[in-house]
Amino acid sequence: MSLTETEFAVLRSTIATRGTVRMALLPLTVLSWAVLTTVVLLFAETPVVIVFPLAVLVAGFEAIHALHVGVERIGRYIQVNYETLPDAPQWESTAMRVGPALPGGGIDPLFTVVLMSATFANLIPVATFTPMRIEFAVLAALHVAFIIRLVRARGAAARQRAVDLETFKAIKSQVPLPKSPVTGM
Repeated sequence: MSLTETEFAVLRSTIATRGTVRMALLPLTVLSWAVLTTVVLLFAETPVVIVFPLAVLVAGFEAIHALHVGVERIGRYIQVNYETLPDAPQWESTAMRVGPALPGGGIDPLFTVVLMSATFANLIPVATFTPMRIEFAVLAALHVAFIIRLVRARGAAARQRAVDLETFKAIKSQVPLPKSPVTGM
């Protein structure tokens, strides 16, 4: 197997692995959040502890987001550097053409609706503690900040494919790749 074929196989494998991990992280995040929220409801005495379940949601989202961004970036790299080769598979180009045409906008690869719903639900236990105004204001601000992060990340994800594709095309057209010391290609 040539270096080019090996790199292509490794990159496709990386996409598959990261995609699987991303899908497993959502239920793990939601389950961890639900368990921690239940513990907080049963044993906590102050409303401020609700930041811990929120932190689980934030950490889960950031991991999912990082995996998604990486997968998309690798996909665009493959599209620009491999799909132009003769007889190369055209998966990335085909997926990019089909994606926007899906009715209803397709899937939500960042699971923002699920995480946003959990974020709103995370505020419910605060009412059971009867917080002071400043406590509620701080907790509400933290939740709103996370919701803003979700909305902004979703918007960025919607534009990422096109931006990364143009970036990789510009890199390929401006910078000649150095010859490999292994293959001389």
